[in-house]
Amino acid sequence: MERLIGERLKEHHGITDEQLKLALERQRLQGGRLGTNLAALGFLTEEELSTVLRLDPPVPDSLEETGLTLSFVSDLVMKHLLVLGDFTSRDVAERVKLPLSIIEQALDNLRHDHFIDAKGASSPINMSVRYAITDPGKRHALELLLVSRYVGPAPVTLEAYRHMAEVQTVKNIMVGVEDVKQAFSHIIVSDRMLSRLGPAISSGRAIFLYGPPGNGKTTIAETIAKVLPDNIYVPYAIMVGDDIITMYDPVSHQRVDESQLKVSIDQRWVPIRRPVVMTGGELTLEMLDLEFNPIAKYYEAPLQMKANNGLFIVDDFGRQRVDPQHLLNRWIVPLERRTDFLSLQNGMKFEIPFDQLIVFSTNIEPKKLVDEAFLRRIRYKILIDHPSESEYGEIFRKICSANSIEFKQDVFDYLLDNFYRRLDVKLNACHPRDLVDHIIDEAHYHAHAPELTRENITFAWENYFVQL
Repeated sequence: MERLIGERLKEHHGITDEQLKLALERQRLQGGRLGTNLAALGFLTEEELSTVLRLDPPVPDSLEETGLTLSFVSDLVMKHLLVLGDFTSRDVAERVKLPLSIIEQALDNLRHDHFIDAKGASSPINMSVRYAITDPGKRHALELLLVSRYVGPAPVTLEAYRHMAEVQTVKNIMVGVEDVKQAFSHIIVSDRMLSRLGPAISSGRAIFLYGPPGNGKTTIAETIAKVLPDNIYVPYAIMVGDDIITMYDPVSHQRVDESQLKVSIDQRWVPIRRPVVMTGGELTLEMLDLEFNPIAKYYEAPLQMKANNGLFIVDDFGRQRVDPQHLLNRWIVPLERRTDFLSLQNGMKFEIPFDQLIVFSTNIEPKKLVDEAFLRRIRYKILIDHPSESEYGEIFRKICSANSIEFKQDVFDYLLDNFYRRLDVKLNACHPRDLVDHIIDEAHYHAHAPELTRENITFAWENYFVQL
């Protein structure tokens, strides 16, 4: 990741290899962005730094700045026109997400080829020209759809995507003690656990959560997402060679209201919260590769690419349909080098950033899943164990309060003495929620308010646990 920004600084601002070396050493000791360290050492001005590390993708002033060719834009516009009927240049610009001046270049190109005709002004007040697709234009558009059925916003270049992923890296997120406490305030987590989770999140490095089932590993992994600061940008699509890879995914990406933005941006980029991608037992190796649609003839980005600059949770690790070691072998190099390689159907390989906070969550003993070589590459290994009695009591009180049920200490003591201690059952963080749910179900059935009593807690226990 730092190599990409280093190359840009050398190319545009004359930074030398020796200056980069000194800045990287300072970054290793003091943290922060590479560019910030270069500026601190006097090798770069703040103005020069801002041009390289600009987080908001600027509106392109020309076709050349988009990285696309006029023929590609014209072909993409042509496919949009097939469903538009009569249209104005603004109608096209809204769909293709390119500035009006670039769209008008493409329309002029299509008029020259007799694929569209001008139909006159759209209205007496609004003098913008209306167009209509011609019969030769329809035939041409259908031919283009045979090559690729991608009809969406114009893509960004691979280089532009790599640069944006770099300046938005999770390596440089700023997470403080209060941020972590606030994010985890809705669950019972010890101060000691928070003191371990905080540095792990702030580091942007992989985390391995392990321990017995039912004690909050998944909840903790999901809560980490609330700690990640800032909004980022993802492109609707990326162009690699002559191929299109769709990137923006409404399932994985939570869009931000663009009216909140302080500047105008390149509309090919979508402002989102840092992404959170979760996968469980359904994960296969194929889901980590580009997915080619043979009918539509374009690609969809793999999970780890959609998670870039955000959080990737691999839940129930070890229970996937793929052998854990095969999965880890696939990721061992990306985890260390923070880059990944993908392949197109034509055999072309290309490099993408591998920039996400990965959380592996498992209730299987780690040494039964992975070898020491892989564990070394996981910076943080955190045991999520059974709660203590005091923590269990706090959880029980919180669950009762959330459900408007009066917590009764004598009934809670009865639960501990008569069941947990007598039957030698381990305390699990999920038990209070599940036992209270049984009490609520019984109350709804009998049409009365749920109440914590010895009879109800016994009823809940006998329904919840397998009697041996």
